This record gives sequence, C-alpha cells and structure tokens, in this order.
Amino acid sequence: MKNWWLAFLLILLIAMPIAAADTYISNSKDWKDVYSVMLYGGIMKNRPKFLVSDKHGPLMLNAIEKTEPLEVFSSARQPYVVGYESMIRSAGFATVKEEKFINMNLEMVDKLPSDVKDFVIIDDAYGYNSIAVAPYAVLTKSYVLFANSKNIGDVVDALDSREVNKVIIYGHVDRQVTDSLKKFKPETINKDGDRFANNVEIVKRYRSVDPKKQVVLTNGEFIEAEIMSGQEPVLFIGRENVPQKISDYIKSTDIEVGVLIGNELVGTATIVRRQVGISTFVKFAQGARTAAGNIAQVEGLDMFPVPKVVVSLEIISVKYNKLTGMVEITFKNDADIAEYFKGTYTLTANGEQFTFGDEEPVFIDRNDVKTMAYRVEGVTPEGEMTLKAYVIYGEAKNALEFVIDKTFSVSTTDVGDDAQIEITKVQYDKTAKQFLIHIKNIGETEAYVNTEMVDIMITGEKVTLGSEETIQLDVGETGQSIVLADLADTDLEANPTVHVKAHYGQRSDALIKILEGDFEISIKSFSVWTYLPIIIIVLLLLLLFSRKKCKNCGHKNPRGRKHCKKCGHKL
Repeated sequence: MKNWWLAFLLILLIAMPIAAADTYISNSKDWKDVYSVMLYGGIMKNRPKFLVSDKHGPLMLNAIEKTEPLEVFSSARQPYVVGYESMIRSAGFATVKEEKFINMNLEMVDKLPSDVKDFVIIDDAYGYNSIAVAPYAVLTKSYVLFANSKNIGDVVDALDSREVNKVIIYGHVDRQVTDSLKKFKPETINKDGDRFANNVEIVKRYRSVDPKKQVVLTNGEFIEAEIMSGQEPVLFIGRENVPQKISDYIKSTDIEVGVLIGNELVGTATIVRRQVGISTFVKFAQGARTAAGNIAQVEGLDMFPVPKVVVSLEIISVKYNKLTGMVEITFKNDADIAEYFKGTYTLTANGEQFTFGDEEPVFIDRNDVKTMAYRVEGVTPEGEMTLKAYVIYGEAKNALEFVIDKTFSVSTTDVGDDAQIEITKVQYDKTAKQFLIHIKNIGETEAYVNTEMVDIMITGEKVTLGSEETIQLDVGETGQSIVLADLADTDLEANPTVHVKAHYGQRSDALIKILEGDFEISIKSFSVWTYLPIIIIVLLLLLLFSRKKCKNCGHKNPRGRKHCKKCGHKL
C-alpha cells in the first residue's frame, strides 16, 4: 500500500487520548458558577481561572501559554463573553473546548470523577459559608452543592445518581433541606448560626488531615484563586474587629503564619498579629498581564464577590436621666437581619469618669430601635457631659466583627417610669406559626412592650426571635405580643420551656425596663369561634352548589329547580 504510513498515522491519532485541559476558565456572571468551576478545578488538580468582566476575557489570555489546552465553562444565560471559544482560537490557542451550562453547580456533578463520593451542602444565601468550606472540600475531594427549599429535589436527584460516602451539612439550611437529606445520614456543622465557630470547626477538620501552620485570613466576601486552591485553610477575621472565637483558636494552635488576601483588612490583621503573635503577610496584587514600558507593573487581584450579610448599627441618642440616675443609650438597627452588640462606655461628667457596659451581647431585631439604660452612681449632671462608646457588633453573639468607636454629647432628661407588667402565659399557635406572649399591665400608667424569645431551639439551632411590633397596654389591660416562629413537633419537644425577655416602659421610644423568665409552652387549641366565619362561608357555598336528587329518575338537579330537568317530575 503506497500510503500505508498515512493510514497508520490516522489510526494512531484516533487511538490517542485527547489531552486534558491544563487550564479551566469560568465565563459567568453568577458567583455560584464561578465557585463551582474553581472548586472543580481544585479537585481535578487543575489551574482554574475566572472572568470578572467582559474586558477581562482577552486580558486573561496574556498570562496563559498558547500551548496550554483550555477548557471554558460558560453560563448559557449570563456569560461575560459570548463566543469566547472563537476569541481564544483567534488569539492563537490551538486546543480549546467550551461547554455551556444552565445550572453549573448541579450539572457539573456528572463531570466529577467516580472517586468523588463526599459532598458538602450549604445554602447559597450565605456566601461566606462557601468560602469557609472550599479548602477542606478541595483537600478531601468533596464537592459542594448549593441547596435550599426550592431546589432540594434536584440536589437529591444529583446525589442519587452517584455513590455517596459522606454528606456534611454546613451552616444554616432550610428545614426542607435537612428533612430531604436524612436518608444520606448527614453530619451537621452548625454552632447555633455562628459563622466564626463553624469556620473554626471546618479548619480543625482540615488541619486533622493536613496540619498546615499557615492559614489564609479573609472575611468570606469574595472568591480568589489562593482561597480556592486548598493549599491552606481559611480563617475569617472581621472587618474591624477580631472575633474572640478566632483569636482563642489561633492561640490554642501551632499556626505561625497568616496570609491576608486583599488590603481592606490590614487593620484587623494587625490586631491578629498583636493579639496572637503570628506573622502576617498581605497579598494584594499580581503581575500585570499587559506590557506597559520598562518598569514592571502590577494589577489588583482577581476577586469575585459572593453575597454578604449587611449589618448596620448606630447610636442615635445618649441621655442622662436625672430622675432615675440612669444613662439611656438608644440604638438603631437599619439592617434586614437581627444583630447583637456589646458596649463599653465611659461617661465624663463634672471632671469625673464613670465606666460601665454590657456583661453579655444584647439582641436587637432587624429594623428596630432599642434603648439600653445603665444605672451610674455618683454622677453630678452639671455642665457638659460626654460619653465615649466602644461597641462591637455583628450578626451573632460570637460574631461581633464591627465597631462603633465614637464620643457623643450627653443631654439630660428627668422623666420617671412607673410602668409595671407581668407575663401571664406563653402559647404557640401551630396554625399561625407564632408565639403568643400574654402580658398584663399591672401598673398605674400605660405601658409599651416588645418581647424576645431567647435561644430557642429550631432545627437544632439556637436562635433569638423578636416580636413583630411594640404593643401598648392601658392600665389593667392584657394583650398579646406576637413572635413569628415556624416550629415542627420536634422543635416543640426540644423546647419544654422558653426564656422570654420583655422590654417595656412608660415611653414608647424608651423601653428601659426588662422583665424576663422561663415559661412552659402551651399549645393553642382549635377554637370554633376563631374559625366560625370560615365555617359559615363553607356551609353557604355547600348549600349554594349542592344538588337535589329526583325521586322519580334519580337525576341530580340544581337546588333552585322545582321540576326535574330530565323527567319533569316535581321535586
């Protein structure tokens, strides 16, 4: 055969395996897609990258050798660059493959190697959880799935399609998620919704496999290549304060080095170094990917934001009540989530200083205003008075990562407060999914009240819930403070008693008194009178649409007819 060598070469080429991509690239505006590609790349020992803008598409290619095989994972709905594969080929890359996905996180399960049998389940509403588990997931070849009440069916189907060895539920997830995953016998990591305590737990697990003495320091608000590499675990530090949980953990270990990603947290990283004594380095830039003169240029790090929890707290007034001898400090929470704060205050009056504060973190509900009153003995309220406030606050008791450090002018007032109340009963209404806290005004003046259910167990997690609104009670009146809470029977069994805290006072804008105690829960039973209007409407509808049966032929006629429509017999 004249061209036998061509035939042999063709057979050889067909038999050769296609070279695996050396670099994966995420081409999506959805952070969950970016995260999934970076995680998949880490598991596959690849060098994954991600686009952060449409202009980033061609810029990124300058940092990649043209001989490298590339694989692009593009969002079918939200790509940064449409037709990225053709752009890459035009740039001189010979081996390029582009795949398009609608739901990348779930669809990439089919691409995982068969030896990936461990999975971590998180809720995509909490972006920081994804950052916390990423190094552990890469290290242990565990794939992370985003699950909530809407997509849990698809998540279960994805797990059912594979051999599953271990499932970890990390952080807070919907009740439907935990219920649907029971057949996989999952392990749960959730320390009462405290993201710093959860973070410490997953770092412990990482270091039990690979006891690295270097950690990444970040706040969990963005994806970055080193964070996702799995080369070292990630420890969270706050934006303005180092949470005690993190500080205590570092002190208890042999961790020696912290690598801070980004320069926004330099101040907090300095506190880490001073408090716990580890060396801290800052990674804030990378080499430029475009030539710009003889001097080497640098660019900012490629970072992709993940959803973050927004907290907001401010002090809106400080007063000294000459009649009660109390300093009244009013806080406002403008955020859509509940928060906790803990303050240390120094009052300066007539040349003297008085220091006081909170022994434990204080709860303030979302979009709420709360006044705290502190009795200060020996104050002479003359001349100008100031209050130096140092308040740490955050989304959980042990996640106080933000700081108010400010001095306020103190005004005076002389208003008394004779309000008196008692909590008579605590009920749970299963139908309305709410607590009813029965409160009676036993004083001689009107009273304003709002309430908290403190550390109630819901789906295995301790949470504090606030009442929907402040209620007003006239003298001798009994009212109900409503706290919304979706409790299953197992939750009710876990809460034989509940701790209720009522903030009350004679002034609606200064609930400076507190009444608290433990109460047994009674279940609100069905009441005919409650549902009587509905029952009447249903009966009327039944009468209106019911039919009369003809005694002669059996035909069912509308109730309003006098003669049978079929046989004419009188009804």
